[in-house]
Amino acid sequence: MRHILFLFTLACAAGCCFAAVPANILAADKPNIVIFLADDLGWADVGWHAGSATTGKIKTPNLDKLAASGLKLEQFYVQPVCSPTRASLMTGRYTIRYGLQTGVIRPWANYGLSAEEQTLANVLHDAGYYTAAVGKWHLGHVQKKYQPIQRGFDYHYGLYNGAFDYYTHQRDSGLDWHRNGVPVREEGYSTDLLADDAVRIIQKHDKVKPLFLYIPFNAVHGPYQAAPNEELNSQYKDLPGTETRRTYAGMVAAMDAAIGRVVEALEEKGLRDDTLIFFSSDNGGPNPKKITDNGELRAGKGTLYEGGVRVPAFITWNGKIKPDGTSKELIHITDLYPTLLGILGVSAQQRLPLDGVNQEETILGGKASARKELLHNAEENRGAIRVENWKLILTNLDKPNQAKRELFNLADDPNEKNDLAATQPEKLKELLERYEFYAKQAVPALLSGPQPKNFKAPAVWGDFD
Repeated sequence: MRHILFLFTLACAAGCCFAAVPANILAADKPNIVIFLADDLGWADVGWHAGSATTGKIKTPNLDKLAASGLKLEQFYVQPVCSPTRASLMTGRYTIRYGLQTGVIRPWANYGLSAEEQTLANVLHDAGYYTAAVGKWHLGHVQKKYQPIQRGFDYHYGLYNGAFDYYTHQRDSGLDWHRNGVPVREEGYSTDLLADDAVRIIQKHDKVKPLFLYIPFNAVHGPYQAAPNEELNSQYKDLPGTETRRTYAGMVAAMDAAIGRVVEALEEKGLRDDTLIFFSSDNGGPNPKKITDNGELRAGKGTLYEGGVRVPAFITWNGKIKPDGTSKELIHITDLYPTLLGILGVSAQQRLPLDGVNQEETILGGKASARKELLHNAEENRGAIRVENWKLILTNLDKPNQAKRELFNLADDPNEKNDLAATQPEKLKELLERYEFYAKQAVPALLSGPQPKNFKAPAVWGDFD
């Protein structure tokens, strides 16, 4: 019986549809899947990318070992902030399709990921998987229909929002820690508690049924709170930069240790050799060079430059993917959904067309990416698109007199230092036309805005009982 542990992105052809299959498939026919998603991790804050002399190097031995055992994905792209990336992963569709292209879903928002969207968990659940989410949801909670248990997961443990206290598990004084929709009050550092729960799920899982385990950490998102493991923290007491950078380094180390524990549990369960593991961050690091380190990539979280959307990622699968590999092929977070369907042989009738592209032959066969273009985003005031090695970034679109177009050739200029918009008018025109093709399809963005005046957090977020 072969069980696969899949820790991040793969995909099938855009807009593909499949014939439905019975839900009572056997584990012998389908592998296990595990997806790890870090939060706000900088490009150079993993061992295989190495930090600069200015920021120092953060040690990630467990991630390094996993990355070395498989294929490093050096041109893996996500959305510039949390919720849009999570939505893209779960749907296999660009966020312009359902209004989550702008910003994150705030705790006081009255919306979530549209209930019309079919999630990866929905598909795998219907195909006979036990589906579990352990970590940060961030796709809505104001109504039960937006919460993980209603989106295809049999089990959820963790938080609904972002930016909560790692120890009190509160956001704006409201408790945001849940198990299957029921509030949980317990002590502990959230990174460690999530690892505890993921390990427990693996230990108790009945191998007769395939497992989909999604582990989106809230680490290493702010607030920056030191992990309780002093041994991990002390190794960074002389790290260059600010005290916040040193605290952040210890948080990265704690997440790395947590991932190591999950992998160890897989080994003890006898699943490691038949496990496909993928890892990625949800966006680039914020405040680069001060807190995080995005290396030479331009800018960081919240921007459409490479430092905001290009993140550390890898995939490993013993016996299927050769070790010590590196791929520079273009892959996007939406590709995970359809590629999984292709690799795992799970069929499902799609209600809505996918934007994800099948990367199975790229990841398993070393072939060129099936993706030739990538819409980074299309918002009212800004957007970006990549076509092969050319990238167009548009800003101030809502202010015609201040609108700006930037064009980069990433093959020659991966760090976006040389704007070619003025010297490559034909290429600029070509990318503008492709961008407009997508922008015209965008639905209005759902916006939660700043915290309302006199807003008071509930005692428990998302609790309707």
